[in-house]
Amino acid sequence: MFSSRDTAAFARPRSRITSSFYWLAVSCLIAALATLPVIALLSEAVRGSEGLWDHLRATVLATALSQTIILLAGVGLLAGCLGTLSAWLVSAYDFRGRRLLEWALLLPLAMPTYIVAYAYLDILHPLGPVQGFLRLILGYSSPRDFRLPDIRSMTGCILLLGSVLYPYVYIPVRAMFLTQAGNLLDAARMLGTSRHALFTRVAVPLARPAIAVGTSLALMEALNDIGASEFLGVRTLTVSIYTTWVTKSDLPGAAQIALSMLFLVVALVAIERWARRRQRYSGSAQKSTLLTPTRLCGIRGLLALSFGLLPIIIGFAAPALYLIVEAWRRLQFRGISAGFASEALNTILFSATATLVTVAAGLVVAYAMRIAPGRTSLWSYRLATIGYAAPGTVIAIGVLIALGGFDRFVDQTMQQWFGVSTGLLLIGSGSALIFAYAARFLTIAGGGIDAGLSRIPSSFDQASRSLGRTPAATFTAIHLPLSKAAMAAAALLVFVDCVKELPATLLLRPLNFETFSTHLYGEAARGTYEEASIAALAIVLIGILPVILLARIGRVRR
Repeated sequence: MFSSRDTAAFARPRSRITSSFYWLAVSCLIAALATLPVIALLSEAVRGSEGLWDHLRATVLATALSQTIILLAGVGLLAGCLGTLSAWLVSAYDFRGRRLLEWALLLPLAMPTYIVAYAYLDILHPLGPVQGFLRLILGYSSPRDFRLPDIRSMTGCILLLGSVLYPYVYIPVRAMFLTQAGNLLDAARMLGTSRHALFTRVAVPLARPAIAVGTSLALMEALNDIGASEFLGVRTLTVSIYTTWVTKSDLPGAAQIALSMLFLVVALVAIERWARRRQRYSGSAQKSTLLTPTRLCGIRGLLALSFGLLPIIIGFAAPALYLIVEAWRRLQFRGISAGFASEALNTILFSATATLVTVAAGLVVAYAMRIAPGRTSLWSYRLATIGYAAPGTVIAIGVLIALGGFDRFVDQTMQQWFGVSTGLLLIGSGSALIFAYAARFLTIAGGGIDAGLSRIPSSFDQASRSLGRTPAATFTAIHLPLSKAAMAAAALLVFVDCVKELPATLLLRPLNFETFSTHLYGEAARGTYEEASIAALAIVLIGILPVILLARIGRVRR
């Protein structure tokens, strides 16, 4: 199992061999546990009931797959255009309000897609404020005389998801423009290239790798969505998995749909890699110059500011204002609901527990790569962080199969030997939900911690080793203090993602267990939007925390 490089890493004093081996062994164990849901899903899907594939192809897959592909194509196009144009606007031009736009364009990251759909279903309802205002201006008295197209459509879903997910493109593309575009664009200007041609012929080709990466992340989030798609009447693969399991109690069918969805994820990753397969850039020996923005004044500056504010208003400001108004009305009319405290406790407790588990696991796999470099530690890291590419429904179905089988085995064994039924130990206690959170978000923790450790010079390790310290002692004395900021940032991102995660929570929560996200989903499904406004606002407020972190990082790098 271990390569020659791994063996060489262990060929040192006995205390170091033992310590390094433990880190690497635990890393392999974490990788095995992280891949367990995918393996269980593949096993259940292949083993499914006879003739099930034919039935699914005829009744579910054709519609769900076509609608999913259309949705992804529309969201990818819209998010890619909005993210790239917004990044170019705040990087290449200087106008009144640009500083505000630089960080405000990140705000839709705080707004989960299902909350945006939840808000706009009420805002754009025929009896809602927008259509009522338009009828008042136009002189119509009834929705029968004038009404906007129904937001419950594929077009509405694409517009809303694209308006929320564009920051995944905006962040890497803006970083590309700021750090690498200055020299090339200055050279193009000297050759007489127009401003429009600078964007289309220089900036966009330069940013293609960043656009591909950002768009793929946006598509992953769109594929993971369940609330917005279901609320807006789009029957995606994610919605089909949920309804097949929850409504029909058909676990093999849900597993086979999830397997189809996993193939789609692999296809998306392959397309993203193919899109930038020939992209190679070499850095100059000279220090790169920052992109010099062109000053816009008067009406042109006002138009630039208006264009920059448009996605912010659609993706964050309008739904946030709606939530504030509805939450205030709810507080004045009936106060805080009786279950709010328990929902808050469940949300914080499970998210915090999952964050601790995920950060600890990410720390092990990242540190094992540092102290025992080789194929084993590298592949352990890759396998451990594979979960983020899979949507929450896929991970949840895999966890349900694996841990459900373990619960049944323990229950049957205890009944046979002791006559005692243990029931659903892991699934019933919520341990399965924490496991799913950890498997899905281990990429965030492992990647963030690995980035923090990579900034620590290897000479520190050599100096510690010369003093006879073990890797564990070196980690405690050197790596932990120097990487605390990276660990804290990773923990914050994992915690917020756990709070916002809806598909896995819906599928794996114990009976009579409600979080902010599941409570909001239930109220929106019943059409009682105002009842969940406080919970939705709480999720948004928590989601703003990583936006603040990203904005501060952006200012430091600038």
